[in-house]
Amino acid sequence: MTAPLTPSDNQPPEEPQHPDAAPAGPGATGTDDPPLGRELREAALIALLVAVSGVLLGVLWDWLAPHIPLIADSHNVYLKDTEGEEAIGTDGTFLLLSLGFGVLSAAVTFLFRRRAGIPLVVALTVGGLLGAAVGWITGMWLGPTPDLAAHAKQVGPGVTFYAPLRLQAKGALLAWPLAAMVTQLALTGFFGPRDPELPAPDWSAAPAPGDHHGHHPPADG
Repeated sequence: MTAPLTPSDNQPPEEPQHPDAAPAGPGATGTDDPPLGRELREAALIALLVAVSGVLLGVLWDWLAPHIPLIADSHNVYLKDTEGEEAIGTDGTFLLLSLGFGVLSAAVTFLFRRRAGIPLVVALTVGGLLGAAVGWITGMWLGPTPDLAAHAKQVGPGVTFYAPLRLQAKGALLAWPLAAMVTQLALTGFFGPRDPELPAPDWSAAPAPGDHHGHHPPADG
């Protein structure tokens, strides 16, 4: 009779195989992060939608901003009120509207897509900058004509008319992208998904100091 085969002392036991367990293929990380290609496409779409919404900014700017009154004689065009603050009000209206559009665009984007990431922040920043530029151009196009001489000739001498919309402080164009970026980061920090916490190490299974596995004192004898 032959003795049953016994596993070697130094050979680790085989782990049991579970038939329901899916094989771990390459790239299987266990996370639900979207692929980079889809994330870039979503970012491009978001940037496009944000930029197109700049048309609404231009409409509101032309509607809400104070217009500078002018008056002309037979030769020149003058400010009707030399101490008026309509120019400051025009820039301030554009700035406040841009800040509101920045916060709103970031909030709507976060509502429909709660994942954060560099592509999303870049999309909101680029889209906000393009949207501000579109709003600026749209507002000037909807406002009074920039040809002051033709406008003065059309209305006649001594009749009040309005100057075209102009953005004196070009730095206001950065209000939308900055507001969108800060809002997105704040919403992600407060309401975004949290990373899973790592389990605490089990120190009870650690060997005691001075205890070396496989070293036994020699037996007397």
